Amino acid sequence: MEHGNAGPLPVIAPDGRTPWQVYARPFDRTDRRPRIAILIVGLGLSGAASEAAINDLPGAVTLVFNPFTPQLDEWIGRARAAGHEVLLSLPMEPADYPRVDPGPKTLLTSLDKQQNLERERWVLTRVTGYVGVVSLNGSRFTTSKADLLPILDEIKSRGLMFVDSRTTDQSVAASLAKSIGLPHAVSDLVLDRQAARDAIDQRLQQLETLARQNGVAVGITSDVYPVTMERVALWFQGLAQKGIVLAPVSATADMQPDRTAAARP
Repeated sequence: MEHGNAGPLPVIAPDGRTPWQVYARPFDRTDRRPRIAILIVGLGLSGAASEAAINDLPGAVTLVFNPFTPQLDEWIGRARAAGHEVLLSLPMEPADYPRVDPGPKTLLTSLDKQQNLERERWVLTRVTGYVGVVSLNGSRFTTSKADLLPILDEIKSRGLMFVDSRTTDQSVAASLAKSIGLPHAVSDLVLDRQAARDAIDQRLQQLETLARQNGVAVGITSDVYPVTMERVALWFQGLAQKGIVLAPVSATADMQPDRTAAARP
C-alpha cells in the first residue's frame, strides 16, 4: 500500500507480488475441469443481503462491494474471513446518464483524464484486501478507448485485475485490457435479468454449457436478490457431479475467448 490523498492505494510489492494474486482466494490451478465464476454485485448497502451473501453462499462465490458502503472495511474483512474473494464496483457512465446515475464518483466521458483518475483513485482508497474492480454500468464509458485506457492503465499499475460487466456489446474493455497486459475477465451473462427461479436456473445451465465449450464461464448479477442467492446455493450442491468447478473470478483471468468491438470515436 501507499498513502494517497484520500487513503491507502494498492501497489505492486518490490518483490513483484500483486494485490490481485496476494488477496485471491486459493484455487488449484492444475484442476482441468471447466470453471465457472459467479459474481454477486451491489453488496454492502443492504446489511441483510450482505450477511446472506457472506454466510449462505459457497466461499468460491466472488463478492463485489459498492464503494459507497458504510464501514466497508468491516464488510470486506468478514467476507474474506468466510473465504470469499472480493472486488469493488467502479462506477462508469451508462448510455442513459444522467437519467441513470451510478453515483457521485462516476467516471464520465465529459471529464478529462485527470478528473477521472482522481475519481478512480477515490474508489481504490476505500478499503484494502480486494483483488480488483468490476465496471458498474459503463455502457457508454466502456465503448470509448480514449477515456477507458488511462483507467485500465491505472488498474494494471496497481497490480489489480479488471472485470468487465459488459453492459454493452460495444465494450472495448476486454480487448483493451488484453493489449496492455491487464489481468481481466468478462461477464458472459447476467444471472438475474429476470429475478425468478426458473429464469435463474436456466441462466446457470447456460453458464455450464459455456464452461464446457470454452473451459471457463463468468456469470454476474444485476443486483442483490434473495432468490438469486437461493438458486446459486442450490445449484452449487450438484455442480461437482457434473464435472464442473466453481472458481473465484481471479482463477478465470485471461482465460476467456477474445471479444472484439469497434471503439467509439
